[in-house]
Amino acid sequence: MGRSIMAKDLNEFLEDFKSLSMSTIDEKGNPFSSYAPFIKIEDKYYVYISLMAKHTTNLKNKNICSLFFVEDESKCLNIFARKRAMVQCNSNVIKQDTKEEIDLLEQFKIKFDDGMITMLKGMKDFHVFEFTPFYGEAVFGFGKAYNLGGKDFSQFVERENTGTKGHGK
Repeated sequence: MGRSIMAKDLNEFLEDFKSLSMSTIDEKGNPFSSYAPFIKIEDKYYVYISLMAKHTTNLKNKNICSLFFVEDESKCLNIFARKRAMVQCNSNVIKQDTKEEIDLLEQFKIKFDDGMITMLKGMKDFHVFEFTPFYGEAVFGFGKAYNLGGKDFSQFVERENTGTKGHGK
């Protein structure tokens, strides 16, 4: 991920990521942040998480979340301008033991350890959640803020000039 140039799209930026940070909303309406390993297929993100985890309960009660991807601190050029993307999503739990779940778990096995996914599947309380983006932003340095757009929410879209000069320019 130590690229000093901007990624051409969100998918390129995410190539080296194995996990995502997610913010969910708890039963009191408070934000709750956590992380999970993920896979991305076309425009959707998938996590395999336990019913024992608070973020899973939050997602079952309110099916929205915000995903956050941020450049590794040790690889960034400026700590105040870490490359990052935020993706707001609707979530949906994938029914266990369906063809869809089996196919998705095969993709998890490819990206991660086959034995680990098999072990988690045996625990019976792990479920695949699907996240479908409805809004996103990316920041790749000072004055380099973009909306995410395109069919799969992976394209960097220049923001319209709002008449403000921003950052004192």
